[in-house]
Amino acid sequence: MKFKLQKKDSVLQGVVHLDGSKSISNRALMIRALSGKPFKIENLSTSDDTKAMESLIGQEFGVLDVGPAGTTFRFLTAYFATREGEQVLTGSERMKQRPIGALVDALRAIGADIEYLEKEGYPPLLIKAPRDLGTPSEIEVPATISSQFISALLMIAPTLPNGLKVRLAGNLVSASYLQMTLDMMRYFGVDYHFSGELIEVSHQAYEAIDFRVESDWSAASYHYALAALATEADLTLSGLFRESTQGDSATAELFSRLGLQTTWGEDSLRITKGGEIKSMLEHDFILCPDIAQTMAVVCGAMGVIGVFSGLETLSIKETDRIQALKNELAKVGVSFVKAPPHFSKKTGKTYYMVEGKASWNEPPSFPSYHDHRMAMAFAPLSVLHPIIIEDPKVVGKSYPDFWKDLVSLGWEIEMV
Repeated sequence: MKFKLQKKDSVLQGVVHLDGSKSISNRALMIRALSGKPFKIENLSTSDDTKAMESLIGQEFGVLDVGPAGTTFRFLTAYFATREGEQVLTGSERMKQRPIGALVDALRAIGADIEYLEKEGYPPLLIKAPRDLGTPSEIEVPATISSQFISALLMIAPTLPNGLKVRLAGNLVSASYLQMTLDMMRYFGVDYHFSGELIEVSHQAYEAIDFRVESDWSAASYHYALAALATEADLTLSGLFRESTQGDSATAELFSRLGLQTTWGEDSLRITKGGEIKSMLEHDFILCPDIAQTMAVVCGAMGVIGVFSGLETLSIKETDRIQALKNELAKVGVSFVKAPPHFSKKTGKTYYMVEGKASWNEPPSFPSYHDHRMAMAFAPLSVLHPIIIEDPKVVGKSYPDFWKDLVSLGWEIEMV
């Protein structure tokens, strides 16, 4: 299936209530299961990933298929590693290409019984009841692969007989997501100590406290992109907190450099045009990698030079997002390439550059690469001229109502 997207005018007006954050929702479900007590979770994400988490976390036996849900797979690996019963945890073909070895090694070190059923270091996994859980009580994990591995270990830590000390090896990626985990653990009554490279969590109980999930800043980034490309904009997004635990809340500041103003209400924000549009946007996305695709497309659409770093995790997401951006931006005359070596001399970071200004005659067709963020990052180009998005259903992974919300804002969507 393909969607042809077009908007007859380039004026953006309306109100959108964004779905709950998938990242926060999955952590809340994990903590509720670990607490062993019921409590209310409001504004839970309706994403496929969260639905998978909610339906699978209570199962004790059988083959559990998470599909393409990476966060769900990693959290459930840690959760089931501490439980009685036996599960085969599997997923989509892409999931079987995403490394899980560092998490499995750490869980085995504290007594988990996990076997690889196909390729060593990758899903699917056979998870059996643990043997001597919690011994030893200190482990070292690489911090350079995925913060989700560390978050998964930390959330089970208070339920282990001796708690857990997690020593981080190397430079931490996506630190904002790790802090989100720790903040939520503290909300539910769990204390921790984080000093230098060591995080210590003692044996203690989670408290059952009702919880409201903040709306999703990753989803908000696509609406900011729409506003940036519109000639006029007056858009209200509800459910977002000014003081947010989400790294993607950097969206508001980033788009302020592209001529957008954010005005805060009690539990909402208003996006309008105004302010200077910078000729270059430089940013380190290490704390907010999920909005890198959005910013790359918008920079290309506006003819703004983008200089991006902190993209280390993009190649192991739902697709190799760096290669996918190169492929698809090239269709509209925009390049996304590794920056010359002199950019890295002072910082040692790897930089990528967005150069050119998007233009096209016939509607370009953008494949989704089985990646929800590819579909939604490229959709805002339709403010300028019609485009085609392939496999549009993929947005269900994180934002099921994305196309519905576009229609409410004046888009025409035709199945082609």
